[in-house]
Amino acid sequence: MKKPKLPQHVPVLLREVLDTLKPKPGQVIVDCTVGLAGHAGPILERLGPPSSGGRLIGIDLDAANLSLARERLAATGGRFDLIHSNFAGLPAAIVKAGVEGGRVDAVLADIGIASTQIDDPARGFSYRKPGPLDMRMDPTRGQPASLLLAKMSEKDLAQAILELGDETDAKEIARCIVERRVATPIVTTQDLMAIVCEARNFTIPRASGAKLHPAARTFQALRILVNHEMANLNRLLQILPDVLKPGGIGAIITFHSGEDRPVKYAFRDGVRAGVYAEDCRDPLVADELERENNPRSRSAKLRWIRMPA
Repeated sequence: MKKPKLPQHVPVLLREVLDTLKPKPGQVIVDCTVGLAGHAGPILERLGPPSSGGRLIGIDLDAANLSLARERLAATGGRFDLIHSNFAGLPAAIVKAGVEGGRVDAVLADIGIASTQIDDPARGFSYRKPGPLDMRMDPTRGQPASLLLAKMSEKDLAQAILELGDETDAKEIARCIVERRVATPIVTTQDLMAIVCEARNFTIPRASGAKLHPAARTFQALRILVNHEMANLNRLLQILPDVLKPGGIGAIITFHSGEDRPVKYAFRDGVRAGVYAEDCRDPLVADELERENNPRSRSAKLRWIRMPA
């Protein structure tokens, strides 16, 4: 019997990540969002065999991702540890992996969602596929999106959709959601998608053919809320200097302005305060070829910092 193929995943800004981190044999590097090992695999290959002392620590909130990442990383022959955790708990994860001194050579975080999560209708991330309105990256903890939608005020909902989704029709969408939930609970992805389309004056067929689906930004905002992504990102920015060795590098990939802004300011302020030796100033973005071949890369920005030697 043939072994089933692993899901394909094209990592964004892979060349830029490798050029920034410059993985070398003997180093210890953490991938805070290991996903399907799209970045972690090539990094581990450059860390050399276990005899070199190099190792990769992969963290992910989604246990299903860790299972897939394990197989990909094992194929490299390098040493790695996978930890089911939120990257907000990075220091504890490093200690759990047994890293001496609790500091590593580099930390990478790709803030976003894995293709496996979008492609599985049962996870409730996709506005294109019918499924329960869940959106939890770790289905064993927290509240599903349907429960969150059922109790948020119209004002708070509008603010979240605007700030976390960059959605200019946030007020109208929030008003429509609150009106509809009085009559019928919003429990499926299609329920929410239809409401957003109505609020934005899109028919379902027209929405399906749009370059950017009218529900995309609302789904993004709700996913960020459900998984406390902004709080976790802010915590990562706070603890990053404490887990990097002298000369160590931190790199974060973001996908919308609400994520990029705190990274930009934290890195800039860290340089001014002398916490970091330097930052990238301008973010690294995908070249034209990558943007054509991988639509997810179009909004990606990579920012990095380096610790004083």
